[in-house]
Order: sequence, then structure tokens, then C-alpha cells
Amino acid sequence: MKINKYLHAAILVSDLEQSEQFYGQVLGLEKVERPLNFSGIWYQIGEFQIHLIQAETLINDQVNQEKWGRNRHLAFLVDNLEATKQQLITYNCSFQMSASGRSALFTKDPDGNIIELNEA
Repeated sequence: MKINKYLHAAILVSDLEQSEQFYGQVLGLEKVERPLNFSGIWYQIGEFQIHLIQAETLINDQVNQEKWGRNRHLAFLVDNLEATKQQLITYNCSFQMSASGRSALFTKDPDGNIIELNEA
């Protein structure tokens, strides 16, 4: 087997409207057409997609409540971490700066899924 490319990540959410505000407005991701007939939303980031799937039951599997980056998360590159922080503040989103001292922060979507935003 040879894996050639990472295609998408599926994220379970409980409320598509709330999630659409977070991923579309707060993070500014581009929504794309979704040819499936069950509830969900797709976003495009370069050649990668995020698939939000509505689920009736979600399981919180965070093992470290103090340091969000030590839990399962997705990581994205941003142009400007300070502008990213201000965007999160504007939308009243909680975040944590990386404990390692890197130029990165962690935030949570409305269902507690952790997103790392990293300035290289």
C-alpha cells in the first residue's frame, strides 16, 4: 500500500448551525458543495477538506483539561497569530496559548473539538 495524499477529516458535531458559524465565520473556511444526503457541511482548505457530520451523541474524550494541545486535535497554519487571537476574541471563543512557547494556540468548536492554529 502507498498512501498518496490526505483527503479529509470528519468531525462529529451536534448542531450544524452553530458549527457553521464557527468553521465558516470564525475560522473563515470556504464551504463547498456536498453531494451526500445525510446532515453535514464540507469545507475546503487547499487540497484538504473538513467534513462536519451531525451526530446525535458525542463523546468527550479529552484526557488533559489543562493543556488542550495534549488531546486529539486538528492543526492549521495561519498567517498571523495575533490577528487570529483577535478574531477569536471578537467571536467570544476561548483559547489557550501553546504551553511549549511555540507561536500557536488552541481553541474549541462549539462541541469541544480542539483546533490548533499555528503561525510557522
